[in-house]
Amino acid sequence: MPNIKELEDFATQVRRDILRQVHKVNSGHPGGSLGCTEFFTALYQEVMEHNIDFNMDGKDEDIFFLSNGHISPVFYSVLARSGYFPVEELSTFRLIDSRLQGHPTTHEGLPGVRVASGSLGQGMSVALGAAQAKKLNGDKHLVYTLHGDGELQEGQNWEAIMYAAGNKVDNIISTIDLNGQQIDGSTETVLPMGNLKAKFEAFGWDVMEIENGNNLNQVLEGLAEAKKRTGKGRPVCILMTTVMGHGVDFMMHTHAWHGKAPNDEQLEKALAQNPETLGDY
Repeated sequence: MPNIKELEDFATQVRRDILRQVHKVNSGHPGGSLGCTEFFTALYQEVMEHNIDFNMDGKDEDIFFLSNGHISPVFYSVLARSGYFPVEELSTFRLIDSRLQGHPTTHEGLPGVRVASGSLGQGMSVALGAAQAKKLNGDKHLVYTLHGDGELQEGQNWEAIMYAAGNKVDNIISTIDLNGQQIDGSTETVLPMGNLKAKFEAFGWDVMEIENGNNLNQVLEGLAEAKKRTGKGRPVCILMTTVMGHGVDFMMHTHAWHGKAPNDEQLEKALAQNPETLGDY
């Protein structure tokens, strides 16, 4: 198991990867990717029991579904640096004929990607099917998902949330990235969602919170606690507060960097705040 310094170094390098990917093609979504770096680092480097010899069945291992697929830069970086495919392939992000499309797709055959997630709001439905399949197969491993807070404005989520509790799907841990921002502004401005903890609890979920999702220790502790709560008849939800654009001072606390790439000067400033730790691709 890596120690906390090694995990922090991993996260810093992932931030560099995110920034360089979107800068090269002047396209992509750095804000949410930067905000979820600690989550992905903790999940793939310590928490999940997963197999880098990837197969779509995912038998006898934990599996993950990214629902808010636009934060693909962080997903690709962590998959590559966890051994799923060569790190050098990150240089092909969003290029024609690349396996690393702007939103993950299964037909590209990229190891680690189990569902296309360009359209928001569908990840939980898919994950619930996988979780129930694990139960039918006697597989005791877990299904993890990640969703954006703005994504919860999509109605299909709430059908799935109701279904999960109604069918006692208790081998799933769904994390909501509460950064309070979406493409057109703050979530409170675009469409306030009220008390999400009360809503999930009203739908029958076991709900817990991570107050600072950009603190690796808190994320590790939160995911460990969530794992302990599985298998008890209720699906588990983590409400994880993060800062969009975390790690780059001029990208933080604003929706402006939801889907905007840095220019040359901005990239230089951003990379200076995230020094190379594991080697650039």
